[in-house]
Amino acid sequence: MLNSLFISEINIDWGKISNDSYLHSIGSIKNLNQLVLHKPITFFTGENGSGKSTILEAIAVAYGLNPEGGSKNFNFYTHNTHSELCNAITLCKGVKRVKDSFFLRAESFYNVASMVDEYSMGESSFFDRYGGKSLHEQSHGESFLNLILERFSSDSLYILDEPEAALSPQRQLSVLSQIHHLSQKGTQFIIASHSPILLGIPNSEILSFDGNKIVPIDYFSTESYKVTELFINHKDILLNQLL
Repeated sequence: MLNSLFISEINIDWGKISNDSYLHSIGSIKNLNQLVLHKPITFFTGENGSGKSTILEAIAVAYGLNPEGGSKNFNFYTHNTHSELCNAITLCKGVKRVKDSFFLRAESFYNVASMVDEYSMGESSFFDRYGGKSLHEQSHGESFLNLILERFSSDSLYILDEPEAALSPQRQLSVLSQIHHLSQKGTQFIIASHSPILLGIPNSEILSFDGNKIVPIDYFSTESYKVTELFINHKDILLNQLL
């Protein structure tokens, strides 16, 4: 299975990271030297600040993708805020040639949409892979959904940082279906997510960043599932305690 992945292993050389870097204060990362990926779909999950987006961004940049999102052809930045971790990472890549790659991050998607407009050079056909029109002319949820449904393809690598941010539960189900479909056609996904819907995709590996370590975890043990299940099944009791 590892030979079929575009990225199967991440190694970190801490000698390339400055001693005063904030990376040394992130519990899940500071003792990490190697991370092995086993399946076409890998989820990073955990509380805010646990380090999952930090390492996801570093993987994307080390692979050659734009820090704020986009493909290898997207060459722009509005805020140069990515960490030095990307310079210390070595990726173990598979022998299979990647057809397409894209880094999708919710927080800077507006900037990516603006660059899509700029790269179009006024050619309407350029938007065929983005839902048929400028991403700025679509709702936030529509633009996310059309990017994943229209642009993403087989034999590709996609790195997604909280793709559920702009999506309703119904549209998360559409994305779930698309990710599962493409994973069976040679595409690899590495996804940071809190979504109890997306985390439920079959045949995926979930890595928890909680507890100052990175460990495999089953779906029903994720905080996203447990909190959602608690709220749905015991809403009145929970609200009485909270309010």
